[in-house]
Amino acid sequence: MKFMVFIKATADSEAGRLPEREHIESMITFNEQLAKDGILLAAEGLRPSSKGTRLRFDGGRTTVIDGPFAETKELIAGFWIVQGKSHEEVVERFMRLTLERGEVIEIREFFEFEDFESLLTPEQRARTERVTLEDLA
Repeated sequence: MKFMVFIKATADSEAGRLPEREHIESMITFNEQLAKDGILLAAEGLRPSSKGTRLRFDGGRTTVIDGPFAETKELIAGFWIVQGKSHEEVVERFMRLTLERGEVIEIREFFEFEDFESLLTPEQRARTERVTLEDLA
């Protein structure tokens, strides 16, 4: 099972303030353990929303909205992609993350191909498998 773990933006992350050395050290240590345990697939921080763009799709019309975006609680400052045996296992691992400034993380499971398999026509299934295999090559 694959999971995405989001770390929500804060006023500091949206202002572009980088974390203190101690925070960076604890994050590196945490990520090293995830990698050592073989579950870390990716981990990245994101620049503030002032450097971002949203696209809104509505009735065939696309609107481009440049950041910054107002609602900090809805923004993401970074993420991990991990694999685990269960949702509970991933929750347990991330409870060990050393955060002390009111940060919030969110853990969400990825859909697997099999979740959609019954909805796909044979042609759609073949096309989806082909794209996935090509992306991995």
